[in-house]
Amino acid sequence: MSLFLVVALPFLGALLPGIMNNAGRQACAGVTFTVTLAAFIGLLTNLPAVLAGEVVTTGIDWMPSLGLNVNLMLDGLGFFFALLILGIGLLIITYGRFYLSRDDNMGEFFTYLLLFQGAMVGIVLSDNILLLLIFWELTSLSSFLLIGYWKHLPEGRQGARMALAVTGMGGLALIGGMLILGNIVGSYDLSVILQNRELIQESPLYLPALLLILLGCFTKSAQFPFHFWLPHAMAAPTPVSAYLHSATMVKAGIFLMARLWPVLSGTPEWFAIVTTAGLVTMVLGAVIALFKHDLKALLAFSTVSHLGLITMLLGTGTAFGAMAAVFHIMNHATFKAALFMSAGIVDHEAHTRDIRRLGGLRTLMPFTFVIATLAALSMAGIPFLNGFLSKEMMLEEANHTVLFGMPWLVPTFAVIGSLFSAAYCFRFISHTFLGPVRNDYPHKPHDPGFGMWGPPALLVVLVVVIGCAPFLVQNFVFLVADAVIGGTAKLEVKYIKIWHGLVPALYMSIAAVVGGLIVLAIFNPLLKAWEAAPRPEAKTIFEAIIAGAVALARGFSHGLHNGSFSRYAAIAGVTIVAAGYHAWTSGTLGAATRAPQPAGAVEIAAWVMLVAATGGLVFLHRNRLLSLILIGIVGLMVSIGFVYFSAPDLAMTQITVEVVTIILLLLALNFLPNRTPVESTVLRRFRDVAVALAAGAATFAMSYYFLLREAATTPISEFHLANSYKGGGGTNVVNVILVDFRGFDTFGEIIVLGIAALLIYALTETLLNGPVRARLLNRKPDQPRAGDMHPMMMVVLTRVIMPVVLLVGFYIFLRGHNEPGGGFIAGLIVSIAVVMQYMASGFAWTSARLRYPYHGIIGAGVLVAGLTGIGSWFVGKPFLTSDFTYVRIPPFEKFELATAALFDLGVFLAVVGAVMLSLESFSRLARRAHVKDSEHPMDIDPSRDPADPTNPKAEGA
Repeated sequence: MSLFLVVALPFLGALLPGIMNNAGRQACAGVTFTVTLAAFIGLLTNLPAVLAGEVVTTGIDWMPSLGLNVNLMLDGLGFFFALLILGIGLLIITYGRFYLSRDDNMGEFFTYLLLFQGAMVGIVLSDNILLLLIFWELTSLSSFLLIGYWKHLPEGRQGARMALAVTGMGGLALIGGMLILGNIVGSYDLSVILQNRELIQESPLYLPALLLILLGCFTKSAQFPFHFWLPHAMAAPTPVSAYLHSATMVKAGIFLMARLWPVLSGTPEWFAIVTTAGLVTMVLGAVIALFKHDLKALLAFSTVSHLGLITMLLGTGTAFGAMAAVFHIMNHATFKAALFMSAGIVDHEAHTRDIRRLGGLRTLMPFTFVIATLAALSMAGIPFLNGFLSKEMMLEEANHTVLFGMPWLVPTFAVIGSLFSAAYCFRFISHTFLGPVRNDYPHKPHDPGFGMWGPPALLVVLVVVIGCAPFLVQNFVFLVADAVIGGTAKLEVKYIKIWHGLVPALYMSIAAVVGGLIVLAIFNPLLKAWEAAPRPEAKTIFEAIIAGAVALARGFSHGLHNGSFSRYAAIAGVTIVAAGYHAWTSGTLGAATRAPQPAGAVEIAAWVMLVAATGGLVFLHRNRLLSLILIGIVGLMVSIGFVYFSAPDLAMTQITVEVVTIILLLLALNFLPNRTPVESTVLRRFRDVAVALAAGAATFAMSYYFLLREAATTPISEFHLANSYKGGGGTNVVNVILVDFRGFDTFGEIIVLGIAALLIYALTETLLNGPVRARLLNRKPDQPRAGDMHPMMMVVLTRVIMPVVLLVGFYIFLRGHNEPGGGFIAGLIVSIAVVMQYMASGFAWTSARLRYPYHGIIGAGVLVAGLTGIGSWFVGKPFLTSDFTYVRIPPFEKFELATAALFDLGVFLAVVGAVMLSLESFSRLARRAHVKDSEHPMDIDPSRDPADPTNPKAEGA
């Protein structure tokens, strides 16, 4: 199966749970399981190639100029993590089906889960770091939804916000580090980056890149000092916690450190930072976990500790350390998922996770007891379980690691971390399952059905099988470790086995287990000392930092953004002029190479009119209607200027935009007073005048001096003029630029235009249905309306010219690729034709004959433009690559067919829909503000008809 399909299946499948939600819980979970199973099977189809040492790749050059290619890569490391994500995902889906209550929205839950799953698979299979960053941020967003799934719980909402804030901050740092890394190498493809170890480590930007990347990894994988967010994520439903802690999210940071190990490791900076952070996290997490009374909190901090263990192993920079890290990732995923699901079973059946209220569950829940005990013993590092094997390897690596010149430091803290790890595992078993049966459980506990204990039981089977027969997985571990090392170090094959002889690691392991039992025996005195000891609370510190940052940002933003547009304009104007003045005085400006053109009487007259209209606008701006007229004059003079400088496309666009804008502003003025009140002080007006004059003078000087000089480099216009016809198939350079050379910009612009129209519509709906509605309905016009509600001449004229204007718009659209015109101008012309119907015949009459909603027209336009761009992918071309050809169909002359015409059709539809939705929204407000509109044009207002017997003013009434 294609890697694209493996990544895409969870995202596509995320649509199904919501659709199947009403079909029942079983159907909802079933489609989720099926989608994940399909992706899992698709991944396994690539297993033979991976086992043969091949790297499966596929990709699409999306935006190669920016280095953003949709490239995917599957090697041993990517396969290993994808296997964990999809394999454990199948068990989590099964478990979640029976864990969630009937009050929980299953469709919403599984939709979030599939989005999260797809983002994680995307991370581990990405061969482009920019694509990886996109998936990285998607994991933060989807995990936010999963952690806060139980929105009614304050701790759930708080945990989701904390996770998003911490991992989001790290994500920003990671973006910077990855961009630096790509800039050093000159490519954003991971397969290229991983081949340039010397280039990266010799670069002066290596340390900044390393720090930023590690910041992203440490926040994602909850390394000290960012460890505090992960335990608060336990407020999520247990299936989420089990998935999050075992195979996803927190393993993303670990994965990225392993993926970039070949190019970042082996330096003193990497060794000191990564090893120290991992060692501190390992010990700190284990100590805190011991004193937690909540089962999930204990397991959450144990995850923090074991993530620190893996990070420390990667930090050593040795091949054996990398192999031990890979093996422990595998083992941790199996026993940690089983432990979380076991804790969820206890909570589900006993209605509490508080260890102090548990105990004696061994006889009441025998299946759960066996599963949880074996998983916990594996985490403690007891022989014949898989956790023992990787713990031994960790201790072996620690024994040979010298940090800060102290050979005892790493082994000592490794033993301390292992000791407390064994202690909290023993406490988990004894305080939850051992001891006498109690009679004060919140709910009588018992083993659940197979649907809940089956998935963790399967994982525990793997725990035992790997622990007793490690040779079954050792070749796969070697394969994954080779992918991590990437040929930068030699992996000395040390067979994974239970007995290595009387080596130091064995004595360290025995000391940890015995020490754990001793700590458990004296737990109560230690607990009292722990609770009495003063210690910083990470959550309190985090909240204080967030509160301080918010207060600082609020003070800064309120000082600048106080709602005064004149202040914003003044700040922007002064900044731009100051920056321009600095560039002007510090740069070099050569002598003039062109002579000014003589100005004739017509040009001078047009200039005087433009200046007069602009100056009049300054002095008469308080009269809103007069200001609108002056703005129209300015726009008209600008259009004439475009015609004078041989830019008919711009002139047509300016005129049509001017007409639509004036109509829109007229409708808006219907709700504003005739005059703008005086709000600025004299001092502020002097300030505004000074800033405006400075900005105007700077603009004039820049334009004047640059128009008298040749460009230092070849202008881009020459490229467009030379390639418009042979590259885009059109002689109208402006249109070819819009729909071909810069089609992506145009695509973004029509999306923004559509969003703006939808926002206007939403605001209108709010006004019409909110408190303002009563004022609109009760508003009385200042003067009586004309009796002729819809003048006959206007109605007849607009009906006659409507088809003519539509024909003109159609003609302008068709000729746009080779002559002045195009979809944008045609859309404005058609919009004007429709607006004229509203003006002449009234809102009610026109709306009653509207067959297609303007929302749908906007969506159709964006969809047509997007599908046109996607079509190029099917022929192996980048997004929005156009093509054209010439055909001859008798008896017609030879004519051109271009894909850009379809894109232009999308622009046309989006413009028509956006303009008309905006105008219609204002029209609806205006209609509500006056008397009810008639649905029959050319009717006479009955109140003005003297022949109407119902009129009190009628003759004989």
